[in-house]
Parts: sequence; C-alpha cells; structure tokens
Amino acid sequence: MIHPHTYIHPNAKLATNVKVDPFSVIHPNVEIGEGTWIGSNVTIMDGARIGKNCRIFPGAVISAIPQDLKYSGEDTTVEIGDNTTIREFVTINRGSKANWTTKVGTNCLIMAYCHIAHDCIIGNNCIMSNNTQLAGHVELGDFAILGGMCAVHQFVKIGQHCIISGGSLIRKDVPPFIKAGNEPISYAGVNSVGLKRRGFSLESINEILNIYRIIYNKGLNTTQALNYIEEEVPATNERDEIVTFIRESGRGIIKRQIKGAVSED
Repeated sequence: MIHPHTYIHPNAKLATNVKVDPFSVIHPNVEIGEGTWIGSNVTIMDGARIGKNCRIFPGAVISAIPQDLKYSGEDTTVEIGDNTTIREFVTINRGSKANWTTKVGTNCLIMAYCHIAHDCIIGNNCIMSNNTQLAGHVELGDFAILGGMCAVHQFVKIGQHCIISGGSLIRKDVPPFIKAGNEPISYAGVNSVGLKRRGFSLESINEILNIYRIIYNKGLNTTQALNYIEEEVPATNERDEIVTFIRESGRGIIKRQIKGAVSED
C-alpha cells in the first residue's frame, strides 16, 4: 500500500492498511489511522494526527508550522477526525502555544485551496468550499457550511448549522442556525432547509425563527433581546445554544441587513 517513490520517516506511525501514493513525504511524529488514503505529492509534517478512512488529495500540506511570528518552535499538533476529505492543495497549520493544536472534526469536507490557520477548531460534518481562508483561532460549529472564497477574520466564531454565502468577508461572530451573506455580511434568515434536512422539527425551526425575530426585528439592543428571550421564550436546547453563543461572543455578532446599505469600502 506504500508506493516506493514516497518518503516515510521511520518514526511515523501508519496503520497497516494506509495507502500512500508516489512522491508524498511523511515526517516524524505523525500518526495516520486505518483505511486512510494519502494522494501523490502530499506533505504531512511533524505533529499530524490523522484519523481513520480519511482522503487527502494531491498537493495538500498538513501540519506545517504556524504562520505566526510569535511561534517559537513549541511541540504542537494538527488533529483530523475520521472520514474527513481534504482536497487538492489544502493547507492546515498546526497549533501554537495558545491552544497547542488545530482541530478538524469527523466527516468534514475541506475543498481545494482552503487554508486553516493555527489553533482553529472545526466541528464535525463541516463543509469549507473552494479557496475559503480561515485566520488563526477561528471556530466552526458542527454542520457549518462556508461557500467558496470566504475569508474569516482571526478569533471569529461561526455557530452550528450556519450557512454562509460565497465570497463573504466574515469579521464578526455568526450565531447558530442562520444564513448569512451580503456585504457587509449580515443576518439573512434562519437556515430552515438545512435544519429540515438534519431532522429538526417544524416546531423547533419556528422557535428559532421567533428567537431571531426578537434579536433582529424587535428594535432591542442585544442585551435587551437576550434578557427578553430568557424571560419570555421557554427553555430548549436551541434557545440556550443561541443565548449562550451570543453572550459569550468576543467580537460581537453580525447585524441585520439594512435596506439600501452599501459596503463599508
């Protein structure tokens, strides 16, 4: 399963049925799980921890050192979950001493030319479309979908079950369960179609819609809206997820689109 025109360091740990195509290089301190395929011309550097049944396509570079001038050679990792696909020329940098690791969850699809910088945390079942770029310390919740050529500012958090339109510049946190787009990026409604596909009941979707009407349409500031939700909306997992996400937001959340608004630039 290992092509003779590859280089695998003797200290790398590969399961017995890993397949590695020609001209790939695997450095020391690497672990690769059962059933994973490594395409040609892939470079997997120190600190990579790759799960089972992953597919890594030609040209990808996994676990290179952070593009961060504060990095001083500390021993950090990249962790990639089972059944994740990494397409051509993706780059995933390992962590820094801030978090010590960069994580990509299970069942993710990272399309061609994406970049995941140091200390990012990607949840399970996420999709990053072609040429999406994540700066350091970005977090994506489970089932988040980013359209092609999105650019995400460092320390931004994107909630679970979000879908973001291609070409978006994401400078603020994006709360869970919503659609976002336009320029500047704005709230564009609840991701109802995605939620239905994932088994959310109509009652739960309507509850989420009601919560976001309070946040974005009732004329309250964020603190007032959250207090109103906690007092007036019955507690559910979805309500608590939204409220907790917004209360813990470090960069503030995206705003509602204002009719006639133009780009800040």
